[in-house]
Amino acid sequence: MPRFLKFSLWAGFAFLYAPIFVLIGYSFNASRRGSVWGGFSTHWYGELFRDEQILNAAWISLKIGVLSATGATILGLLGAVAMVRFGKFRGRTLFAGLMSAPLVMPEVITGISLLLLFISAEQLIGWPAGRGLLTITIAHITFCTAFVLVVLQPRMASMERSLEEASRDLGAGPVTTFFLVTLPVIAPAIVSGWLLAFILSFDDLVIASFTAGPGSTTLPMLIFSKIKIAVSPDINALATIIILVAALGLVAAMFFSRRQSD
Repeated sequence: MPRFLKFSLWAGFAFLYAPIFVLIGYSFNASRRGSVWGGFSTHWYGELFRDEQILNAAWISLKIGVLSATGATILGLLGAVAMVRFGKFRGRTLFAGLMSAPLVMPEVITGISLLLLFISAEQLIGWPAGRGLLTITIAHITFCTAFVLVVLQPRMASMERSLEEASRDLGAGPVTTFFLVTLPVIAPAIVSGWLLAFILSFDDLVIASFTAGPGSTTLPMLIFSKIKIAVSPDINALATIIILVAALGLVAAMFFSRRQSD
């Protein structure tokens, strides 16, 4: 490899990962000031697990993430089936455009639109009553479905139709074929879509800020409120734990993928 390409490669890695390593290092800072090194200590990890506010926000984000990812995966799967298996139908172009709109729509616009929708629905039919976990979950399902569809549609389009045809020839109905043949084949894409939707929901700040209410503060909202003045060491410790969990998930995914390929 030419020296220039090597330099560009390592410069890119440094640009991406050097700030992360600095953050991890400062999570072991003994000082109360996150930007001033005061010696090595694990004190802030203990403080983090004793902070009820952070633990409650993390639990809320996990619940919303799981529910949103599950709902978005179901809707994205149905949308992929409609786009791939039903061919050309009336309104296909409009349907594809509506499903893809959240991909390019600014989150601020999406958040404001959903907030106005929830307020109008509450005034007209009384549901949803106020803003909280339900409204955040609905909002996250709305914009995560498009990302799941992007993952599932190519996988379904590239699937061998002969497998489904063989199942039908052996006497299986369309529903049985879908659950026993189609779903197992596209299962890796379904898992990938679910994980992508979960990460998007867990990481969201803008849309959740518009659709949240009292008692429904998510972890990104709490972190944003804490770092408005300065970054505290306990936030560095929280970020380090999140990075560790994400890294372990990536390693586990690579391990299972390698085992399947072998």
